[in-house]
Amino acid sequence: MSPGDRPYVLSSLARMPDDKPDLRGLLVDWGGVLTDGLDVALGRWAELDDLDFDAYYQAIVDWLATTPAEAELNPIHALERGQIAVPDFERKLAAVLIRRDGTPVPAEGLIERMFAHFEHQPQMSALIRRAKSHGIRTALLSNSWGNTYPRDTWDGMFDDIVISGEVGLRKPEPEIFQLAAERIGLRPAQCVFIDDLELNVDGARTLGMTAIHHTSYDETRRELESLFGVDLT
Repeated sequence: MSPGDRPYVLSSLARMPDDKPDLRGLLVDWGGVLTDGLDVALGRWAELDDLDFDAYYQAIVDWLATTPAEAELNPIHALERGQIAVPDFERKLAAVLIRRDGTPVPAEGLIERMFAHFEHQPQMSALIRRAKSHGIRTALLSNSWGNTYPRDTWDGMFDDIVISGEVGLRKPEPEIFQLAAERIGLRPAQCVFIDDLELNVDGARTLGMTAIHHTSYDETRRELESLFGVDLT
């Protein structure tokens, strides 16, 4: 930096407090944030169903690799938007899965078997409740695979709930972030978003949200405390 640059730098720093967003909302993912990690839960499912997990992973990668022009052919995107019935998706997925003993994978009930091993993370739920007690508006923002959610444990936890299949949108589409912010009466720039998938985190940031890539309770708590300026221990 040359001496001539200093006035510009100082003037920029002086503006920083005024440019700080007025953060008042918290949008939270479910699977991998309010539950244990996806790899752990899906690993349990594959073990109990005696699946070749590599075959499952490859099928998901192949479906997600479709181009935007082929999005209507992507069963995952269609399921998350509620455009395909769960039994139809289960049949498509079962057809590409392989059991270690070579027998077919039963399609019926596949989704519920898959999501049966997502274990609740009480620390994270308590963290969201503490944030709400400080006057921060909260919403769940989840991409659904037609699975059952533990809604009975969310009483008083969220000001609103946005499930992809119920609104016909999915993360990381900007419209679903916009909708979630509107549901709690805020602009995207006033919201913090937490997700365990970087693709969704990047999508929220593109819309102007402050986003946290969740990897652990402690790290996320510290980031929220810094952003909102409150003690969440």
